[in-house]
Amino acid sequence: MSAAMSSQTPMNANNKQAPFGEMIPWGDPAWYRGYNSPYYRASHAKLRAQVRAFVDKEIMPFCNQWDEAKKLPMDLLKKCAKAGWLPAVVGAPWPKDFAPEHPDIPAAEWDQFHELILIDELARTGSGSVLWGISGGLSIGLPPVLHFGSTELKRRVAPACLSGEKIICLAITEPLAGSDVANLRCTAKLDETGENYIVNGEKKWITNGVFADYFTVAVRTGGPGMGGISMLLIEKDMPGVICKQMQCMGVWASGTTYITFEDVKVPKKNLIGRENEGFKYIMYNFNHERWSIVAQATRSARVCLEESMRYAMKRRTFGKKLIEHPVIRWKLAEMARQVEATHAALEHITYQMSTMNKMEQMQRLGGDTALLKVQSTKVFEYCAREAAQIFGGASYVRGGQGEKVERCYREVRAYAIPGGSEEVMADLAVREGMKNYTNHLKKLSAGSAGAKM
Repeated sequence: MSAAMSSQTPMNANNKQAPFGEMIPWGDPAWYRGYNSPYYRASHAKLRAQVRAFVDKEIMPFCNQWDEAKKLPMDLLKKCAKAGWLPAVVGAPWPKDFAPEHPDIPAAEWDQFHELILIDELARTGSGSVLWGISGGLSIGLPPVLHFGSTELKRRVAPACLSGEKIICLAITEPLAGSDVANLRCTAKLDETGENYIVNGEKKWITNGVFADYFTVAVRTGGPGMGGISMLLIEKDMPGVICKQMQCMGVWASGTTYITFEDVKVPKKNLIGRENEGFKYIMYNFNHERWSIVAQATRSARVCLEESMRYAMKRRTFGKKLIEHPVIRWKLAEMARQVEATHAALEHITYQMSTMNKMEQMQRLGGDTALLKVQSTKVFEYCAREAAQIFGGASYVRGGQGEKVERCYREVRAYAIPGGSEEVMADLAVREGMKNYTNHLKKLSAGSAGAKM
């Protein structure tokens, strides 16, 4: 069990939090609505209040404006850092060697549920642009450096990224290699001095790429397959780095980018970890990335539900409010049923992440996390569609009272495909389940054979 989970008493019936928020039916998770929960403590409630106040003041009023501009204000990340929580997006434990502690929550107390609350509150905006603009690059681009980079590389890169001064992104996906990471083609070959890699290739759909100062890049340094992949830190001011913002269906302000590397000279000291071991570094953070997508998609689905409930209580058709029509109540109930069940499963996985070490998580949670990603994005898609039906024409207009629903409807695919498509995730879940079952049978067989000796 992690120190954070073992050092404090979980919330119980004698230590529960007061209701928080507007109490729109199912508009917030159950513990916000005053239900008992074993997962949350006073520090979680404090963070929730702080992030909500920040989001309501600094982000919520501007989401449509930033979306239309296709970029976030350059000082937003610095504001997030100043508020004390930006370093949390790289995951627990808190990166205390490279960033100040949160002003009210000691690093030793910070756990996965604090990060869940942070994601959940940011996702209330109904804007993948905001979520991905703030955390899309940092949460997946910096962890390989933190976990496997040299001390010099960490010190050079991490503090500036965690303070919002610099932006980092992860560059793995290519035009011809999406979920098929092992077959990426971008190459890095040592020059005649043996001191620099020369990088050539293309990366596509790279979140934050057009704004980034650093790129954590998967490259091929060896033979075919996963055994020939390494990771390099490439810097934007290195000659030969060309970035072009892509015009996508959704998450407009997050800077989805097509990157071309043309004979980019990268010092060997920018190698992350060991040569040809990059594939395992990529896999190391995949569960956390997918868990983050689950958290975002689940709250986005809840946003669709909350907005629909608000609209149904004021919009009148055929002489009565929408909420008074049985078919509308049925739609809302279906949305609530799926959102509540998905969030409960999310809390379950979050608890496992908080109480397992990293190796256990990689061995046991891959399949379950993949399956939950499928669940969350399908629920998001369902809720976005039903919300659009409830809003009618108001959901077809950018801005106005249907703003969040229109934006969420556009952004469903940004959750259903990145991080592993629904089809790939479902297949992975079954394969992981069968692998674990086969290993279990082998252990039983070995134990039985030993008992007979």
